Amino acid sequence: MKYIGRLLGWILLGINFCMAALLLICAYSPYIDPVAHPVWSCAGLAFPAFLIVNLLFFVFWLVVYRKYALLSLFTFFCCFGAIRTYFPINLSSKDVPQKAIKVLSYNTMAFEHGRPNQKDNPNPVLEYLKNSDADIICLQEYILSNSLKKKDIDYALRAYPYKHYYKMSASNGLGCYSRFPILSAQPIEYESRNNGSIAYKMEVNGDTLLVVNNHLESNKLTEKDKAVYREMMKDPDKHKVSAGSKLLIGKLAEASAIRAAQADTIARVIDDFKGDGVIVCGDFNDSPLSYAHRVIGEKLNDAFVQSGNGFGISYNQNGFYFRIDHILLSKNLESYKCTVDNTIKSSDHYPIWCYVAKK
Repeated sequence: MKYIGRLLGWILLGINFCMAALLLICAYSPYIDPVAHPVWSCAGLAFPAFLIVNLLFFVFWLVVYRKYALLSLFTFFCCFGAIRTYFPINLSSKDVPQKAIKVLSYNTMAFEHGRPNQKDNPNPVLEYLKNSDADIICLQEYILSNSLKKKDIDYALRAYPYKHYYKMSASNGLGCYSRFPILSAQPIEYESRNNGSIAYKMEVNGDTLLVVNNHLESNKLTEKDKAVYREMMKDPDKHKVSAGSKLLIGKLAEASAIRAAQADTIARVIDDFKGDGVIVCGDFNDSPLSYAHRVIGEKLNDAFVQSGNGFGISYNQNGFYFRIDHILLSKNLESYKCTVDNTIKSSDHYPIWCYVAKK
């Protein structure tokens, strides 16, 4: 009986080693080249699942055989940066400086699918933006329709004297509304049919800031693909999981490789800027543990990691719950009270906002 127990312990330890190795791959997947290894570069999406498994092993070994718990403890130590990036905890909240500005980024889903903005029945997205008290608003999926035209949006947001709209395709656009002068608005040239980025130079309290608004390559998942994923989650039999996983991973890997080139281009624009600070925001279509997030944020701080709390899930539909909307700041800027605001349900994304001030 003693030998059976020892054998079982060794088998569980071997499984623990495998789970620890997979967690490390997920944690360091942002350093994997998505073009050369597109599937492995998506491993960061599985990070929370393997983190939970390793936490369960850690608790199990604490109860059964504490010495083996050192494996999980060592793994957590090696993954500390990734854990903090994915699930930051900032218990102490600093007071917002008087001269701080509020930056808001929101994928509007075409302003709730082009819902009209009427006096007695206002568009909820426009009402939210109007009441947000943000100083700079960056919008993605800024899509116009017969029932909601640009003049309607401009009128609803008339408190913002400076504005810019960039139509990337018939099915996507970017917008910016600002209390501060927009000195220039330059599209960032990279390969994409329906996505894009705009680099704005703004004069903010005497400083020239670079504000980059992004909608990076989407993951190309159709409604049918999303239905496959939901069915796989509801009824995870072997055949469905195998077929569904191949389909989803293939599409995620393809989009990840495209985003890699886009991220490299945006990073070069940031490097070339010689002004007083940089704010990068938008829908990255990628988690905090991704090549795109790492490369774009190489010389920047993640505002949510700096002053937010929890998972900060910003994409909220179809069972895909990830933080894919981000605000990144240059080192001379500091964020306060960064929030993924789940009080508005009008889009498949929640808005993300924070206060920003010079250090």
